Amino acid sequence: MSSVDSAIPHSRAPAAGHPVMVVGAAVLVLAFVLFTVMNAEYAAALFNGAKSFIASDLAWYYIGVVSFCLFLSVWLIFSRYGDIRLGKDSDRPEFSNFSWFSMLFGAGIGIGILFWSIAEPIYHLQGTPFITEAQQGTVAGAQVAMRVSIFHWGLHGWGLFAVTGLALAYFAYRKGLPLSIRSSLYPIFGEKIYGPIGHAADLLAVFGTVFGIATSLGLGAQQMNAGLAQLLDIEVSISNQVILIAVISVIATASVLSGINKGIRILSEWNMHLTVLILGCFLVFGPSAYLLGAFVTNMGDYLVHAVELGFWVDPDPKGQWQGWWTIFYWGWWIAWAPFCGIFIARISKGRTLREFVLGVLVAPPVLAGFWITVFGNTAMYIELFGDGGLVAAVNEDVTSSLFKTMELMHMGSLVTLLMTIICVVMLVTYFVTSADSATLVVCTLVCMGNDNPPARYRVFWGLAIGAVAAVLLFAGGLQALQTASIVAALPFSVVLLLAIYGLLKSLREEKAAASIARHSALHRRVELPGSEEPAATVR
Repeated sequence: MSSVDSAIPHSRAPAAGHPVMVVGAAVLVLAFVLFTVMNAEYAAALFNGAKSFIASDLAWYYIGVVSFCLFLSVWLIFSRYGDIRLGKDSDRPEFSNFSWFSMLFGAGIGIGILFWSIAEPIYHLQGTPFITEAQQGTVAGAQVAMRVSIFHWGLHGWGLFAVTGLALAYFAYRKGLPLSIRSSLYPIFGEKIYGPIGHAADLLAVFGTVFGIATSLGLGAQQMNAGLAQLLDIEVSISNQVILIAVISVIATASVLSGINKGIRILSEWNMHLTVLILGCFLVFGPSAYLLGAFVTNMGDYLVHAVELGFWVDPDPKGQWQGWWTIFYWGWWIAWAPFCGIFIARISKGRTLREFVLGVLVAPPVLAGFWITVFGNTAMYIELFGDGGLVAAVNEDVTSSLFKTMELMHMGSLVTLLMTIICVVMLVTYFVTSADSATLVVCTLVCMGNDNPPARYRVFWGLAIGAVAAVLLFAGGLQALQTASIVAALPFSVVLLLAIYGLLKSLREEKAAASIARHSALHRRVELPGSEEPAATVR
């Protein structure tokens, strides 16, 4: 049987981009930016009101969607669909496992986890719904803080990425449809995906991608500015952060012009080497035995409580913690799902369904857990057993948490300087890989699945994403933007659920067709030549 279902036509994606997508995406992004900048107070009030509604009335829905995606991805590993290849039966992976994993992590959460891996545990140390007031700032409270932090960066989010990326890779490389969100809706809407229905799905994906990545780039620029202030005594200011965004955006645009096999792959591999180096430095110069023990404890503690945390909905209608943390993260992961899903699909052609889901569900969450342990528990050790001061530092300026931690590790001025330089370089490289990956995804969407979009679109969107981050940062709109990303996740979650239905429907039909084909082939082989009845009955 052919690996490409004949019932599904091959891609009708225009190489130069569809006019509705090209113009519509640019207008949508521009209109939102202008609205946020020109009516900053009103926009913030509107977005915060929508966020409050989601946190209070739809928390159960976000939690249910994310948990469902995780359980579905685990089920797919052990299902009869696991041996289906994302491509032709003869296709094999384009990238080595190391390159593949490096690009997975760098595009997905690298810059975000570098920002939050110390700040988030320190925030949770000061109080969560899962500890009493007496446990705040204690060893028991620290363990819960690490559990919650790893939960927010662990299996649930990557399960969402796995399901989204799988649907996109399956329909693009197995069924010959465009590499875009609309293709996963083909089993439901058929040829209508090339009309308004498909345009709406892809425009929502563009919206989530641009504003999700712009938020991360703004946060990354702030942290980079804090690092350069330590190194070169550069003033921490909005104008310097805008300059940093502009410079990095130009580098990212050059990277995306060189393609995945050159710029993005090479930078992602460098990211991974630098990540291993900085984690090694923290282990060597930090409380080594404590950190290694904490990693074992943290992962076991997280796995024991993952299901419980994944289904917990705050019963207190006045509680704000879940809205500020878990619902914010789940909304952000959902808004980022088209971006990371398309990019993961783009680098995963030739892998089997089981290999794909296992790779996405195991490697990134384990590294995320190790990273948060090494950074977060180092900060916890200093706060609980050392000089302290990190709670005050994080509460005063969250962007300085990483550099303040290294300062309080008392490694000596030279070692501290070298590690600060490494961290600043990591911020730059993760910044670039996030921006160039997002640029490639947006260009792929506006070109309706063309995974090698024209250079002019790469240049435009590479600079446009940086401009969105810079303008909103300058206008003080990043907080409203973060909230808007959560709100944008709501309509896209409906598209995601439809995509999952389309994927399962197509997988079931492919296996049924394969079973019929095997049955017919066996039946023909056992028929005796010239006889009117088969020699054996095949059941």
